Amino acid sequence: MRIIAGSLRSRTLQAPPGLATRPTTDRLRETLFNVLAPRIQGAAFLDLYAGSGAVGIEALSRGAASVVFVERAPAALSVLRANLARLGLTAGFRIHAASVGAFLRKPRVGFPSNFDLVFLDPPYDAEKEYADALGLLGGASAGLLAAGALVVAEHRKKERLEEKYGSLERTRMLEQGDAALSFFAAGVQPWYRDSMIS
Repeated sequence: MRIIAGSLRSRTLQAPPGLATRPTTDRLRETLFNVLAPRIQGAAFLDLYAGSGAVGIEALSRGAASVVFVERAPAALSVLRANLARLGLTAGFRIHAASVGAFLRKPRVGFPSNFDLVFLDPPYDAEKEYADALGLLGGASAGLLAAGALVVAEHRKKERLEEKYGSLERTRMLEQGDAALSFFAAGVQPWYRDSMIS
């Protein structure tokens, strides 16, 4: 894996061993950040199920003001911390070593209170994680989202997520190979939704 653009462009990243963690491919990450490009500078970015940290680190490289990584697997946390250290990153991020559900449900002292961009990439086989995380972000934990925030879920192309999770409504879906990216926003106006779906 490599960082695609920004201040850390072309630097390499390690991935956790085994099959439990599935890093977002370079190509899909490039597609994701092509869409996020107008929003990334100065953004508060939340990387859920962070794994190696590739997505959050890409966000930092491209000018995000801060990134919070949420990951509970010890092997993934070790690789995430090693990647940050190898890149010389010492500020602008926080690591929350716990489950995504625990992070979204419990108040966090010292973490940003409003995120502009949220990315979630649970293990593909953990289908319940999608509904739980998106349900919280569109419901009880919606206060974590800044006005106009965008929530992006990576999932199998053949696995169709719901169109709505509480206040979150899908505005766009991009497919690439076997994977897909679903983009959700809160309080979407019909004209905006119709213009963004592709």
